[in-house]
Amino acid sequence: MTTLYDYWRSSASYRVRIALGIAGLRWDSVPINLVDGQQRSAEHLTRNPQGLVPALEIDGLSLTQSLAIIEYLDETRDCGFLPKDPVGRARVRALAYAIAMEVHPVCNLRVAKHAVTASGGAITMEGWMQHFIEAGLRDFEAMLGEDTYCFGDTVTLADLCLVPQVYNARRWGIDLTAFPRLSGIMERLEALPAVQAAHPDATPKD
Repeated sequence: MTTLYDYWRSSASYRVRIALGIAGLRWDSVPINLVDGQQRSAEHLTRNPQGLVPALEIDGLSLTQSLAIIEYLDETRDCGFLPKDPVGRARVRALAYAIAMEVHPVCNLRVAKHAVTASGGAITMEGWMQHFIEAGLRDFEAMLGEDTYCFGDTVTLADLCLVPQVYNARRWGIDLTAFPRLSGIMERLEALPAVQAAHPDATPKD
C-alpha cells in the first residue's frame, strides 16, 4: 500500500504526484488541509515532524521532503529522474535546486504571509510572489539549453520541479512569454498523462 499525504496546491506534493505517476505506481491520497492547519496536528507530526507535506508511506517506510522522495523512487524504480553520469546528475540537480531551493522557499505561503504582515501592508502577497517567481524563472530560463525537456529528452527531477512552479506563476498572473524555452518544455510536459493526472484541479481536496 502506497499512501501520499498531501495538499492539492502544495508545490512539493505536486512534484511527488507527477513522480509517482511516471513511476507507474498507484497510491491513495490523503489530503492534509494546510489552510486549516492540519499539518500541525499530532497525528500528522508523527508522519512528518516538520509539520509539512508531502509525506509518503511506501515499501514499509515513511518518507518526507519531496526531492528525497523523488530520488528514492528513482533509485528503487529506475525512473530516470537523474542521469547515470555524474555530470548529468549535477546539471539536473542544479536546475532542480534553482527552483526548489531558491524560488520555492521564499514563495512558501507562510513566508509570504509573514512578509506581508511584517511590512504592515507595504508588501502585498501578489507583489511578493510576482517579484520572486518571475526573477527565479528568468534565471532558470538562462540555465536551459535546447533540449526536449529541462535536460535531455526524458523527464528528470528538474522537470518535476518546474511544473508546479509554472502553475504558481500562472496563478499569480506572471506573463511567461519572455521565457520561450521554458514555455516550450512546459507544453511538452503538459501533454504527458502523468503530469495531467497530478494537476491540482485533478487532486482530491478533502
